Amino acid sequence: MTQRLITHLRHVDLAVPDHAKQLDFFTNTWGLTAEHTDSGLTFLAAEGSPEQYVVRLRQATDKRIDLISFGAANAADVDTLAAKLARDGVRLVHEPRDLQTPGGGYGFRFFDNEGRTVEVSADVAVRTHRKIEEGESIPVRLSHVVINSADPEGTVAFYDKHLSFSLSDTLMHPRMGSMMWFLRTNAWHHSLAIARGPHPSLHHASFEMRGIDEYMRGTGRLLRAGVEKIWGPGRHMAGNNTFSYFLDPHGNTVEYTTELELVDEDTWHPHLYDFTQPEVSDQWGTANAMNEFVASRSFNDPDMGLFVAPPV
Repeated sequence: MTQRLITHLRHVDLAVPDHAKQLDFFTNTWGLTAEHTDSGLTFLAAEGSPEQYVVRLRQATDKRIDLISFGAANAADVDTLAAKLARDGVRLVHEPRDLQTPGGGYGFRFFDNEGRTVEVSADVAVRTHRKIEEGESIPVRLSHVVINSADPEGTVAFYDKHLSFSLSDTLMHPRMGSMMWFLRTNAWHHSLAIARGPHPSLHHASFEMRGIDEYMRGTGRLLRAGVEKIWGPGRHMAGNNTFSYFLDPHGNTVEYTTELELVDEDTWHPHLYDFTQPEVSDQWGTANAMNEFVASRSFNDPDMGLFVAPPV
């Protein structure tokens, strides 16, 4: 296996036209904590996570993914990866340098093959976090991010070749071919997944809960609050994790999940799952059917930030 210089997923940063409404949703409904807030810019932490923040919100005219951030073990690995990407012709947004975001650290940014901004960082200060208690239905950590791609084969190849992500499983349709690729950068089944879509955009961001009871309590709490549920509750086959998908105020899909599979990387062989088989999408058979409505909501709006780096 090629040596990986990326260790884990850190955070996903979103730009939205109504910062106040999005902030209210993520704190008072979803269960994140606003740690640092400036004018139109907020860093949101998960109480159980050592990451300084797992979501960043920025007020902007256009809705977009500002960036997806991954961790590296140390500054030397950051430098090595940046040099490798530059040699391979990947367009850097900026060279490795000291970061000015909460927790500091050392990192660089680049554009992926479709123009999303990606950050890799090391030496970020660990946030004081806590154990999530039994029955507490708030996120423990950011589990994974799924992106839509108009060129999914090319995007999967990019993250494989340049960042050494490994394929865990693939979802396919008998008539449409491969539709979703689950990629890992550690023993978690996936921290990133690529979905075939009409345009580059956020498919969903997923948040790990303490356990099944807390996951169900959180799902019920959102339903009682009147948040629009898209799909779930159920349990996927790929990753063996639970799922409840909701829409945030700007039409982004966000997920509560738990029990994402940890794989033995020495023995794991990727599966090719036919998601027209009901048990592939939902082992339990409790979720609403995966149909065109559910799929279309996860296509999201076209990302307006491709090959345009966020200002912060």
